[in-house]
Amino acid sequence: MRKYRLMVIKGDGIGPELIESALDVLQAVEKAVGGFQFDIEFHEGGAGLFKREGYAFSEKSLMQASEFDAILKGPVGDPGLRLDDGTEASSISGILRNGLDLFANVRPITLLPTIQGVRGGDSEDIDYVIVRENTEGLYASRGRGIGNDRVMNDILMLTRDAVERIARFAFKLARERSLKRTSNTATVTCVDKSNVLRTMAFFRKIVTEVSSEFPEITLEYIYSDACAQAMVLSPEKFDVLVMENFLGDLLSDLGGATVGGIGLCHSGNYGSSLAYFEPIHGTAPDIAGQNKANPLSQIRCLELIFEKLGELDASAKLYDAICSSLKSGKFTLDGNGCPSDGTLKATKSIIQCL
Repeated sequence: MRKYRLMVIKGDGIGPELIESALDVLQAVEKAVGGFQFDIEFHEGGAGLFKREGYAFSEKSLMQASEFDAILKGPVGDPGLRLDDGTEASSISGILRNGLDLFANVRPITLLPTIQGVRGGDSEDIDYVIVRENTEGLYASRGRGIGNDRVMNDILMLTRDAVERIARFAFKLARERSLKRTSNTATVTCVDKSNVLRTMAFFRKIVTEVSSEFPEITLEYIYSDACAQAMVLSPEKFDVLVMENFLGDLLSDLGGATVGGIGLCHSGNYGSSLAYFEPIHGTAPDIAGQNKANPLSQIRCLELIFEKLGELDASAKLYDAICSSLKSGKFTLDGNGCPSDGTLKATKSIIQCL
């Protein structure tokens, strides 16, 4: 029996109910596939902790994180909790990403069966991955902006080491994806604004240099504004896209909108060995506790956890169960992207298809 330690952070708003759905599915996959088991340990993080203690995630939990095989995190934060500088107080993404050096934010953009994408079509139309540098870029200015009540300045910073490692990550991911397809073609698209910003020209230059290590993979370039249009009009052209932190945050939400909404979108944050997994959306406090939240974003995080741990049969079986539940009509979405029959029944429909 292969045993794994999983740190779980329930989060805020709809986070606890999404985590409950994901853990129910995890238990069902364990039984359906067999051969492995997860030992789960809950750690608190987010708005509730901040209100009580003045911090969103404890140093103790951060230090212990590296002892786990993976981390599953629900949506965290309260938009109403702000620091004196106006920024959100209770988010822990920056704490985890920078504190654990999880430099690669991976956001798959896939159109699932029966889901109406922006262009219509079938589930083969949209299937690409955004790889976002996770520790630098414009977000390196988090908490470090300089200014006064007349002017404020945030700095976009990139280092060679960070760009090289995110570029290599993107090319390796493209290679792995090509091995899973009947066609071994692989493409990395460098997304930047190098015609305007020196930092972006620097990013493009280094990605180009790294590409020489992967001659079997095609490297293409696109400006970020043109990329936004192409993600809507011709998403089938993309395979793996690599970009700076802030651009990745913006464009991955746009990508989510093209496949039915960010309530369907999962992500992973990877370092050299550790990784944590989360939905790409927020805490949606307006629907919290009402059995309305779409659990797919959280449940699909399990696919990435299984892949990271080498449990590929479990990942494939879960994906097939999700597709089956959608195709069967047991799991449908209303006009707001919420499960028509509620979170609990949607979760149950996936479990029944395992």
